[in-house]
Amino acid sequence: MEFLKRAILRIASTPDARLSELPRLHRRLLLPILSSASALYRLSLLLRRCRRLLLSPHRVSRLPVPVISVGNVTWGGNGKTPMVELIARFFDECGVAPLVLTRGYAGGDEAKMLKRHLQDTSAIIGIGANRAATAASLLNKHGYTDACRVLCMEDHTLPHKFGPHSDNGKVGVVILDDGMQHWSLLRNVEIVMVNSMMPWGNSHLIPRGPLREPLSALGRADILVIHHADLVSDMQLKIIESTVLYICATLPMFFSRLVPSHLFGVKNPHSRFPLTMLNNSAVLCVSGIGFPYAFFHAVRELGPLHVGRLDFLDHHPFKASDIQLIREKAAKLAADYNKETVVVVTEKNSNLGPRIPTTKSFATCSRDSRIMIAIHIFSER
Repeated sequence: MEFLKRAILRIASTPDARLSELPRLHRRLLLPILSSASALYRLSLLLRRCRRLLLSPHRVSRLPVPVISVGNVTWGGNGKTPMVELIARFFDECGVAPLVLTRGYAGGDEAKMLKRHLQDTSAIIGIGANRAATAASLLNKHGYTDACRVLCMEDHTLPHKFGPHSDNGKVGVVILDDGMQHWSLLRNVEIVMVNSMMPWGNSHLIPRGPLREPLSALGRADILVIHHADLVSDMQLKIIESTVLYICATLPMFFSRLVPSHLFGVKNPHSRFPLTMLNNSAVLCVSGIGFPYAFFHAVRELGPLHVGRLDFLDHHPFKASDIQLIREKAAKLAADYNKETVVVVTEKNSNLGPRIPTTKSFATCSRDSRIMIAIHIFSER
């Protein structure tokens, strides 16, 4: 199964003009199967749209507070969850309690991160596949208020912390995590995230490619954010912009990047250590996320002596054999460089921590995108 998933990922990232570079098995067997499956998926999208147009208004849920959707047109690695956190913090600082709705996909690792990151705010996290029902339940439990009235009570050019203007924690806005394809819930603002390093993959629909919808779906967006914008050239950014503007000439576009800010103890998230702790160390980056290169790049820029990497698939369920592989690679780095080896794991995968014997444990927090990185330090014995 792991081989099949990696093969699909490779095909999805290979442009049609370079298909000859794929292994023969991929071209002769997998490609025709995936192409047929993509055709069926396209048909299912068409039927879904027709059903949506024919639905009576009461079948599409409308919430009593504004809804902001954060989503994308491709699969993972686009920075949706950090953007959700950023928006939630903004409203909290403005005195408006946000309700974040998320599916809790694949064990809920991203939902757990949101809970940890937003525990010092007024944000409420709702987890469930039926997000309309989850929202209705939590709005009934906590109550809701008019966010516009709260925001107009004073000048919010400088946001203030959750306090008397929050209506005692009543929900003032709903933030829909990964909501672009969740058509049964009406939204007021549609924010679409795009990974600048692989914006559309091979431009085919899943599973032949990474697209969840045709690029024409960008016409539904109100705001587009190009993530990892610092990792590509100006020319690549202009190509992305021109593609988007061809579809929607008036769509506002913004840019985001990953900026590490400090280290913190894995077992003590409230501790803070300088990034210079990684200087002159051998580092092994271990990840199970949608786009590991940006994580690897961020760590490499911190100035370690050497950075190796070990990439697993997004939402990978780590097994004992994986832990043993990490230990072996870390030990080899320690022996090769005669340095204590730092194994860097994204916070999303930080449940690895208790399963790996370490001498010290740290993690880094990132500004702007607020992505966490768990770090484990090995010593060669």
